[in-house]
Amino acid sequence: MTTEPQDADEPVVLYEERGPVAVVTLNRPRYRNAQNSAMTYALDAALARAVNADPVRVIVLAGAGRHFCAGHDIGTPGRDVDQSFDRQAVLWWDHVGRPGADGRYAREMEVYLGMCRRWRDLPKPSVAMVQGACIAGGLMLAWVCDLIVAADDAFFADPVVRMGIPGVEYFAHPWVLGPRLAKEVLFTGERFGAERACQAGMVNRVVPRADLAAVTFELAGQIAAMPPFGLALAKRAVNQCEDQMGLRSGMEAVFGLHHLAHAHNAEVSSDSLAGLDARAMKRASE
Repeated sequence: MTTEPQDADEPVVLYEERGPVAVVTLNRPRYRNAQNSAMTYALDAALARAVNADPVRVIVLAGAGRHFCAGHDIGTPGRDVDQSFDRQAVLWWDHVGRPGADGRYAREMEVYLGMCRRWRDLPKPSVAMVQGACIAGGLMLAWVCDLIVAADDAFFADPVVRMGIPGVEYFAHPWVLGPRLAKEVLFTGERFGAERACQAGMVNRVVPRADLAAVTFELAGQIAAMPPFGLALAKRAVNQCEDQMGLRSGMEAVFGLHHLAHAHNAEVSSDSLAGLDARAMKRASE
């Protein structure tokens, strides 16, 4: 798998099979599992491996260390926005060397929106096992999973309106949170805890941090006992109904607004992120 340039021996995504359960683990704990493109493509490879492994019935998505995922990588030494990788999610030209909005749109359609849609459509059920931070791009990774089990120390946020951007690229907010809470989360940028996420229907179960793995794997084992083709059809049925409720078309529309915001920032500030880096966003959130 792809590895971090500063940790050549350490894969950015780990893969393990535990009987009928494949465990896919984000593995940049030094950076709270911030998602760069190397991680995105390694994650895609791991999920494809799980789909094609006949013994695997369920996929658990986890994050190494204290946090599930602190979002997209907007400032670590492993940031790789100007690199190309094997592209798998959409058929569009490479973003490298493309000026302005052309490059941003091509990259984010591939590594953010395209990949997340691809992962949502996996035929095998997936369970996100979330502890600590699940911020912005981390929400996207949790939301593409079919179920979410959260530790009681988990917290969630999409603070990108601080950048003048109307939400992350995989804009599922109104469907997973409901319109009122979605607006509150976006308008304030504030964190919300696992209990509130559960009350909103975004999270399935909230458990003590010490019990997170045990509860998640017990649930995965229960699901794995069901007929695999029946699970695939049931998942597809719910996803199709969700799309008929406007998720896919709404997401497509908001992706355009997202890039309008990037282009506006690039014209009126120092860059497409309004000059804000990870530290600035963290300070604002606290």
